[in-house]
Amino acid sequence: MMDTFADFDTMTDRLLDEIIQHIQLYNLSISRISFIGHSLGNIIIRSVLTRPRFRYYLNKLHTFLSLSGPHLGTLYNNSTLVSTGLWLMQKLKKSGSLLQLTFRDNADLRKCFLYQLSQKTGLQYFKNVVLVASPQDRYVPFHSARIEMCKTALKDRHTGPVYAEMINNLLGPLVEAKDCTLIRHNVFHALPNTANTLIGRAAHIAVLDSELFLEKFFLVAGLNYFK
Repeated sequence: MMDTFADFDTMTDRLLDEIIQHIQLYNLSISRISFIGHSLGNIIIRSVLTRPRFRYYLNKLHTFLSLSGPHLGTLYNNSTLVSTGLWLMQKLKKSGSLLQLTFRDNADLRKCFLYQLSQKTGLQYFKNVVLVASPQDRYVPFHSARIEMCKTALKDRHTGPVYAEMINNLLGPLVEAKDCTLIRHNVFHALPNTANTLIGRAAHIAVLDSELFLEKFFLVAGLNYFK
């Protein structure tokens, strides 16, 4: 079981061990590998791609489907309630991953885990990089899930330039890669008027909890990326 309060390096090691053990246990002959990640899982997947033990499989990567992935962390989150909740959770649980998501793991932003991860190769080895994001999701900022700039970052002279560098680090290799296609999907959910909807949690987990969404997404677009 993955401990989501551990730091990303620890969770990366665990996922990589599981992948390699599964391949070896069933003596699999790998011709193609695709990943589907949700939330923090997307960061762990990207981190796995940078490990020397995974290098052999890089030329076998096919599709990376990212569902509500905080690729740029949780900076510029427009929900004060969620930001406060994440801060409290990090303090109470001593969560390494939440510390890294909020760029508080180092005083120098360029030495933070997510910035350094953005400098490493990985995504450009996929044939398809599919980013699914919802503006109703308040847990993961819309622009972070889509890997794009936001108005607040443009106005921020301190952190904004670092944020822009991360975006360039991530998207630059994708643009240059001839065999890699970047696709973005915006999702709007029909959600009930509940507390979970109000704080943005409902939209964050709907991509996993809603059978209707999953069925429609894969029938309309998703399956094409795995053919």
